[in-house]
Amino acid sequence: MKATLGLDVLKRSHVKFGCGGSVLCWLTIPLLLAGCATDALELAPSTPDQQWTPPAQSAQPGSKAETANQTAFALSTPGVYSEKTYTLPTLIDLAQRNNPSTRNAWERARQAALAVGMAEATYLPIITANVVGGIHHNRSPLPIPIGAKRYFDTEVKGIMPSVALQWLVFDFGGRSAIVSAAEQVSLAANYQFNLMHQKVVLDVTRNYHNYNASRQQKQATEQAVKNSRTVLDAALEKRKNGVGTVVEVAQAEQALAQAKLRLVTAKGAEQDAYQALLAAIGISPTSQLRIEDTSSRKLPTPSAVPIQTMVDIALDQRPDIRAGYATLKAARSGIDEANSAFLPKVGLYSSLSTHSADMNAAGLPSIGARGRSADVFIGATVPLYDSGLRAAQLKAAESRAKAAELDYARLKDDAAREIVIATNALTTALEAQQAANALVKAAWKTYDATVEAYRNGLGTVTAAAIAQNGLLDAQIAEAEAHAAAFTAAANLAFVLGASQG
Repeated sequence: MKATLGLDVLKRSHVKFGCGGSVLCWLTIPLLLAGCATDALELAPSTPDQQWTPPAQSAQPGSKAETANQTAFALSTPGVYSEKTYTLPTLIDLAQRNNPSTRNAWERARQAALAVGMAEATYLPIITANVVGGIHHNRSPLPIPIGAKRYFDTEVKGIMPSVALQWLVFDFGGRSAIVSAAEQVSLAANYQFNLMHQKVVLDVTRNYHNYNASRQQKQATEQAVKNSRTVLDAALEKRKNGVGTVVEVAQAEQALAQAKLRLVTAKGAEQDAYQALLAAIGISPTSQLRIEDTSSRKLPTPSAVPIQTMVDIALDQRPDIRAGYATLKAARSGIDEANSAFLPKVGLYSSLSTHSADMNAAGLPSIGARGRSADVFIGATVPLYDSGLRAAQLKAAESRAKAAELDYARLKDDAAREIVIATNALTTALEAQQAANALVKAAWKTYDATVEAYRNGLGTVTAAAIAQNGLLDAQIAEAEAHAAAFTAAANLAFVLGASQG
């Protein structure tokens, strides 16, 4: 129970009390306290384009402290330059500054931080300024007329300004539980903000490698068109020399047409992959970016870290795990809040007022009245009977805490499962890349030998076309395996909770 939180909030506001009976001083206090709730924005991430770095005390019990600060790129302008060649890190930086998902998560984190300030504000008094003024006129008939006067007129007018104070002094931990829950919700929102950044990084990385794979597939298809034209030229040469047939020429022309059709499809797939990359970055679909070619990039290496070690790393640093733990603590604070509803509340009530009134009767000289009054009360409320409402609220809070515990356990199980799957995917992708490389080499040998045999009259155009299609399929498989290996490595880093930005 945070018995000193109210004083801490007052200290944060830099308020010094010493008003005595001064009305002006009492009226100044609300102005001095005005910034208390919004000060809690310090708990939220400072910018939407960089991941939030948690303080050391926000780590889970039993977890290792983070050994390195999370870093992010910080270019001064979010401009897009068509003459610049964009690498993966620069594309990630562009996405972190332009993708609306990170800004939405940032706003949600700020809202959660403001909720902490609003909860802390309940430790401070509520001070209101009031003013009442009016005029009362009364005319009564005289029993006996006095000269020409038949009525007796009286008029009273006055004004009464006042300042009132209400302060909940003690509530057996109710507000403390609310503040604690709000702080944990804010912490969870900050971790969700980091998670959104990591999702954006993964999305950009995946689409970046998919685009490069599509580009390599288009290049392979362009080469297939050239190879098909080579076979057609050989068929035409044989026909010209009288050793070829019309059927062979027609088959070669058909193979060339099929290669051109596949080239059209590959170009469309490349454009689709490019638009998917722009969408992941969060920039206009009309943007023209020059993307780095990764076809010669060295492949990632398989992870040599034991699975259990990787699971421990993930439990220590994954944002969703930490957010789940913070959510669990917030739910447990809800039980404390529900329990406090069964206990008394003690409050302080005070008012300070002045009044000024003037009375005028039948034209006689005015009679004035001036005065000041001050009141201070201490009161307590004790709940006695509410038809089981508080008991039901307590049961609901306990149920929410139990559900949060189950969700947290599921998060940890899912994390372990995702790590195993991601590790297997990376291993498979690397093995597939090696197999695809061997397949391309074999397909080239088959194609070269088949075309040479056909030129020398020892083969058929059908065999040459089959060899060409086999070579194209092998090159496409190699491009896909190359991209899949990098994507699998990025996905493994993501499920480990590594900061990839």
